[in-house]
Amino acid sequence: MKVATFNANSIRSRVEIINSWLGENRPQILCVQETKVQDSEFPIDAFCDRGYHVIFRGQKKYNGVAVFSDQPAESVVTSLPGDSGDEARFLQIFYKKIAVINTYIPQGDSPASEKFQYKLKWFSLLKKYFSKTFKSTEPILWMGDFNAALEEIDVYDPKGLWGSVCFCREVQDALKALMQWGFVDLFRQFHPEDGHYTFWDYRLSNGFRRNLGWRLDYIMATPSLAQKCIDCRIDKTPRGMDKPSDHTFVVAEFKDH
Repeated sequence: MKVATFNANSIRSRVEIINSWLGENRPQILCVQETKVQDSEFPIDAFCDRGYHVIFRGQKKYNGVAVFSDQPAESVVTSLPGDSGDEARFLQIFYKKIAVINTYIPQGDSPASEKFQYKLKWFSLLKKYFSKTFKSTEPILWMGDFNAALEEIDVYDPKGLWGSVCFCREVQDALKALMQWGFVDLFRQFHPEDGHYTFWDYRLSNGFRRNLGWRLDYIMATPSLAQKCIDCRIDKTPRGMDKPSDHTFVVAEFKDH
């Protein structure tokens, strides 16, 4: 089984990149974030030739999540219980008895802002949801843009960037609390070294070429699935294409599924 996650930063702008990537890689599941389109305008027809079933929840101009799967999704959940903001950030399906959760966690604006408090609350609600809904012994995949750099090696300039909304103690502690519930960071199983990123800011001059990046996108798995993971990698190629997202794909492969 092969799964992937990708922050598209507008799915209508990345149709060609996504279609090309799906055709070349043929994952069983692709989670997409920041679709930035309301459901009535989701470009479903653009993907009809790829053979995927697509579940999505969106809103106009902001947020939005989608899951592509090669089999029909089961037991779909489209919002995080308790999220008073009711933003399009959460999508859950079951695939062959595996719970697949796609999240676009809030960025947070600035550390002093209400949006940052909403971000921390969202992490807390997500931990509560996992604790009440699942057992960590169950097969669960949690993927998406977490807007969190977990360690110093996950950013290009740890001293200069420390204290920002995606790289600070509060956010790291919130993500670690979820991992302690029962998740393994699959990428770090295979790549413990620095220099690996999934996001390169458009605003930095030649930021991608200079590898001035952040690792903000993750594939997490409960231990029973993590033990079956045979590879997890970042595919940087799409970030170098014409009109790319500022993020790129993260891919994981598993045996016996």
